[in-house]
Amino acid sequence: FPATFVKESRVRNTALCDYVTRVLADLLHGGAGTDWTQTVQGAGWSSSKGGDIQVDAPGQYVIERTSVVANAEFIEARLTLALPAKGRSIEGYRAAEIVGGLCDAVKGALFYSSLDGTSLRGHIETVEDQDALRNQLCELGLVAFVGNGAILPRKSGVDDRPMTKADSPNLVDFKSPAAFEVTIKLPHAGQVTGMAIKKGVTVIVGGGFHGKSTLLQALQLGIYNKVPGDGREFVVCEPRAVKIRAEDGRSVRCTDISPFINNLPFGKKTTQFSTGDASGSTSQAANIVEALEVGATSIFVDEDTCATNFMIRDEKMKALVAPDKEPITAFVLKVRALLEEHGVSTVLVVGGSGDFFAVADAVVMMDEYAAIDVTERAQEIAKSTPPPKSVSFGKVAKRHEISLVDTRAYGFGHFGA
Repeated sequence: FPATFVKESRVRNTALCDYVTRVLADLLHGGAGTDWTQTVQGAGWSSSKGGDIQVDAPGQYVIERTSVVANAEFIEARLTLALPAKGRSIEGYRAAEIVGGLCDAVKGALFYSSLDGTSLRGHIETVEDQDALRNQLCELGLVAFVGNGAILPRKSGVDDRPMTKADSPNLVDFKSPAAFEVTIKLPHAGQVTGMAIKKGVTVIVGGGFHGKSTLLQALQLGIYNKVPGDGREFVVCEPRAVKIRAEDGRSVRCTDISPFINNLPFGKKTTQFSTGDASGSTSQAANIVEALEVGATSIFVDEDTCATNFMIRDEKMKALVAPDKEPITAFVLKVRALLEEHGVSTVLVVGGSGDFFAVADAVVMMDEYAAIDVTERAQEIAKSTPPPKSVSFGKVAKRHEISLVDTRAYGFGHFGA
């Protein structure tokens, strides 16, 4: 392979290895005529079994893998081959045929001269553009970017490929509201225009089934590069963005959730909170604090997967349950402080509570999968009721770091006679 493909940058090398893995997987899966990934399942112990070749085939995301390794000296593919057998007897002729098929796949995938150079270069350039776009977000003061023309919906909940017109005739390509639109220059694609989500508190609203969660799901996966044709190539977010949700029943160990939860029954402390079965609210509090501990710069939150009592608390509930009897400080009271005291932005999907309008910097409405700027209207509505009283977020406790003091190697010793 040309040295510029394997040595120039880490992202280029990752894209190269990803492309080779995909070609290899396609050849093994029948691209050369025979599907070598199908194992033989015999009816009895003494019947034929095995005989398949497997490689860790990628999905829609281009990430570092160990399936293919390339450097200036060599390229290496790592596969598994289940040798065929009948009971305890090796099927030598079938094994030879399978190894021959493997050699053909290697010739077709691991030699630069065998590959489609235009397709390979397009794959690499698409990945490099996404990486360059993501790296520009911080200096532009952005949390995320959604390119015009992006296809956000997926085929299904278990199929991450893009939805097509054949799947849904009403498929809508993404188009940015004019107020959010920016143009960014990329090294290969040139100028790309789309919706910029600025640092701050951004609220996404809309009716059910109008695309709120679909947009957020695309944003939260913006930390990954995608393959050409995915539809979300220019949907990116900050590298240190984290999706937050409630996780009932999760384990929490020695985590300071006091920014959100205090005064638990029987005096249980929350500065070093531990439980083997967290509730929705405590698990969500722990998830946010843990994200901050590891350096998250923005969080994505979807009302659908949150604990309601963690997110909001209305006046009627406050009147019935006295504040000194409620251990939870609602997220709506902390979201501004999270930004102002710790510099952490929030992108939030809501469909049932307008309390967040008063603390939002921007509000986007999804209407039949079309994005509309409704910031001014939301702020006008927020003025009709007293705004939630923001409170200080509090300190984020740091976990104890383990320092490596001595790196000397020690021998095992001797066994006694």
